[in-house]
Amino acid sequence: MTEPAIDPRQISDAQWRERLTPEQYSVLRQQGTERAFAGEYWNNHDDGMYRCAGCGAELFASDTKFESGSGWPSFDAPIVNAAVTQHVDNSHGMRRIEVRCASCDGHLGHLFDDGPRETTGQRFCINSASLRLETHDSE
Repeated sequence: MTEPAIDPRQISDAQWRERLTPEQYSVLRQQGTERAFAGEYWNNHDDGMYRCAGCGAELFASDTKFESGSGWPSFDAPIVNAAVTQHVDNSHGMRRIEVRCASCDGHLGHLFDDGPRETTGQRFCINSASLRLETHDSE
């Protein structure tokens, strides 16, 4: 069952803190990053749909996930382009493209142009804490 999209203007910071684990809150609401090779999904190979851990929106299909060696789940494309938004991120002395959930504006990770050349050439480097995998057998 698909959860309804959440309008982030209707969710207070206190409500986000109640809804999310401390790690999810740090990543999704404070643009944090989990440690490499530590997240739940970096080495996961189950089939299914990766959804936003904040609002449940569909983000990435498991068949777009690939092994990047980065230590974070990596995808070559979102389920649809409109599922995510992209924003220039000049933090930490770098210029990167931040990826957010289009439904709840939660921080997911970053986009790089070093993905598989045989597909999109893109690598959506996403924090496990920002995701929830709905496997095909749980539908």
